[in-house]
Amino acid sequence: MTDAVQDLRTHPVHLGLGAVARAQPAFTGMEWYADYIERSAADGAEGRLVSMYDFDESWDSWEMHPAGDELVVCLGGAITLHQELADGTARTVSLQPGEYAINPPGAWHTADVDGRATALFVTAGMGTQHRPR
Repeated sequence: MTDAVQDLRTHPVHLGLGAVARAQPAFTGMEWYADYIERSAADGAEGRLVSMYDFDESWDSWEMHPAGDELVVCLGGAITLHQELADGTARTVSLQPGEYAINPPGAWHTADVDGRATALFVTAGMGTQHRPR
């Protein structure tokens, strides 16, 4: 059993089959994702990771989620999302608080922030890949 109140910035949530929401252990860095994939493997491509991050600098890498859409919601500040879509086209989307964008399956994406920004992510995490920016 987990505490009734958690901070989404440090303890993401997994949404799984059967409409379950499971609090996750504290986020510790990139290695955390490998353990998450093992913990949530039974939910397959239908599982979703819900996380929130504060950014004070632009991302230093690209990522891609082949198993499904990723919802990106700007909660504070401003975020410029860069997408390289699976069909080879590219687009840039600027988000203000309350606005969202969707990274389609197979779209490589990265983000720039000017100042400080906070974003909420709902991610189909199975098979996620990263590459340097």
